[in-house]
Amino acid sequence: MTTTREPGQTLAEFDEHLDELHLRGQWQYDAQLVQLTDGPLPAGVPFLWQRGLAERALEEMCTVRANDTARRNFTFINPGPGVDGTTPTLAMGMQITLPGEIASAHRHSINALRFVVDGSANLYTSVDGERLAMEDSDLIITPAYTWHDHHNESDKRGIWIDILDVPVMGYLRQIFFEPYGSSTQPLRETRADFISSRSSSVRPAWERRDSTRIPFRYAWRDVRAALRDFAGCEGSPFDGVILHYAHPISGGSTLPTIDCFAQLLRPGLQTQRHRHTSSVVYYVVEGEGTTLVGDHRLDWSAGDSFVIPNWMWHQHINHSPSTEAVLFSATDAPLLAALGMYREEPHDSFGTGPYPAVPADVVRGHVTT
Repeated sequence: MTTTREPGQTLAEFDEHLDELHLRGQWQYDAQLVQLTDGPLPAGVPFLWQRGLAERALEEMCTVRANDTARRNFTFINPGPGVDGTTPTLAMGMQITLPGEIASAHRHSINALRFVVDGSANLYTSVDGERLAMEDSDLIITPAYTWHDHHNESDKRGIWIDILDVPVMGYLRQIFFEPYGSSTQPLRETRADFISSRSSSVRPAWERRDSTRIPFRYAWRDVRAALRDFAGCEGSPFDGVILHYAHPISGGSTLPTIDCFAQLLRPGLQTQRHRHTSSVVYYVVEGEGTTLVGDHRLDWSAGDSFVIPNWMWHQHINHSPSTEAVLFSATDAPLLAALGMYREEPHDSFGTGPYPAVPADVVRGHVTT
């Protein structure tokens, strides 16, 4: 095989020659770079999966037992080319368990969370030995390497949204999986043994502080109450009254690769347009409305799921003059922020607003912005 360029070779012929040497000239990338002057190309397309479609698929899935782990779930696959998930980094789907079923214990390097669609006090997930109830709209996190199994001890079907970072973990070739060896793991016996007990502002002084493998349940009753508390605030011009599911120990992102939010859109609200380098998946908890994404119109109502790809202009609209709309969302922003790649336009919306002023300072004219 020759290792030098032949006289009179065309550029295309030289490219073939470099291919044989497992090399590639920079000029082959130039055409791709030129089209990126406005930022990264969105991966995938905006898309909405209606509640009825999902419910029918779950109903049909109840007649199938594809394996012995009692895991009946599906992933929302983005119809855009080259996306093997809901986004290139996130896989969102739904899972159903029948009364009396146990989804066998295992653990993996994948970060995962469960947002409950149809739950009860007797539907629960065990995470590193902690029993975490799965009631309607609760959020349960299963950080990487935590043992977890799902139990339905109720008399009705349990349904929840699954969101995992499996696409990016697969791309990075970082997937580890380990079955526990039996359907259930041992449970902790006292609250003093619960790792989630360390998430309180009052915690054992003799222990080192840890922020990994923290099992946690964000109860919807607390989240919905907080949304009511902040409903009168101006909130974000792009997302309305949007609250962060902060990590219970660090206060940072919900999981290292996934951040979660609950947002309230007041009656008649039309948010401003913005875009960000992160992709976002949504589940509609309450109400109905529209999200405009580029040239796409996504009309949603309670129980629907939809996706907004990265770097696409979008805005939310609550058409109702009297009813609030509530959305749950998850984003890959922490992953991008860790790489220094997170960006918003027309300007940053998170972490930029001031704290409420001290009343005494307002009276005495000492308020600064």
